[in-house]
Amino acid sequence: MRALIQRVAHASVEVEGREVGRIGPGLLVLVCAMQGDDDAAADKLAARVAKLRIFRDAADKMNRSVQDVGGAALVISQFTLAADTRTGNRPGFSTAAPPDEGRRLYERFAQALRDLGLPVETGEFGAEMKVSLLNDGPVTIWMDSTDRA
Repeated sequence: MRALIQRVAHASVEVEGREVGRIGPGLLVLVCAMQGDDDAAADKLAARVAKLRIFRDAADKMNRSVQDVGGAALVISQFTLAADTRTGNRPGFSTAAPPDEGRRLYERFAQALRDLGLPVETGEFGAEMKVSLLNDGPVTIWMDSTDRA
């Protein structure tokens, strides 16, 4: 699974003009299930996101996790993170998981964060969404569940 993580002061998501998710300080997590991903990949990525130390400590160093600071997560499905831009001008998305599996793994990822004690809001899988955020830092991190053992 892939994730683009942004440390935010606040974030929200709308679908068809109605707000479906909102958080205060925490993480906006855009997440994509890739072909071949499984439950273990979703759980592993969720654990890494929850422990990612990108919040400031008393010495103003990025040394605290979203768990440490009592933050929340807004999790948005984002199949375009699977974009293959190696050739041509139009990205391909054939490496993304099929929609049914993508939805299942997206929901598993969000639940895994909840199981780790984080308040989690979500968008709507497959919907056209409007995401608003105030990036704090800015801090933006790319993660892939296959990056380390």
